[in-house]
Amino acid sequence: MEEGKVRAIGVSNFDAALLDRCEAIRHVDSLQPPFSMINRTAARRELPWCAGHESGVIVYSPMQSGLLTESFTADRLASLAEDDWRRRSPDFQSPHLGRNLRLRDALRPVAARHRASVSAIAIAWILAWPGVTGAIVGARTPQQVDGWIELLRSRSRRGISRRSPRRSAGPGRGQDRSCTGNCALDIRGPHEHLAGRPH
Repeated sequence: MEEGKVRAIGVSNFDAALLDRCEAIRHVDSLQPPFSMINRTAARRELPWCAGHESGVIVYSPMQSGLLTESFTADRLASLAEDDWRRRSPDFQSPHLGRNLRLRDALRPVAARHRASVSAIAIAWILAWPGVTGAIVGARTPQQVDGWIELLRSRSRRGISRRSPRRSAGPGRGQDRSCTGNCALDIRGPHEHLAGRPH
């Protein structure tokens, strides 16, 4: 930085305590955390920290490694390669898998209303969070990208807020990662609320 060879400094997967340590040395320009409707851990401390320190946030895995897409099913999971890490991830195992797919299915009427894909809605929800500057998304085929750019540039995105279907996390890791308080989410338009059970 001092030599002018680097314009900004960012970090990835740092929690708020570590961000404080970094900020004491030099301003943190950006944070790259995982963040999705399923994994909302960063909403508790890291996103507010970045907002308070005027640090950018570029999230990754907004579709939770495929769970928040139209086509992911238990059969698809069974067809994955034996060495695919998702086979061992709690998010892809019962009971979390069933809850995650029910959350995905709750997005289908929202996607239909916006004439968009479920994955586009999941991305737009992320970008509607105050303080989130961008999202890293991945696709295996051009077809998976269809509609993303149009939705995210359109008025539809402005009608999607961070209020969303609350997922019933139950005990364990999922509960710890769930949204609390004002994270209970509304996809605005005709002010329809997706039903969801409280934690």
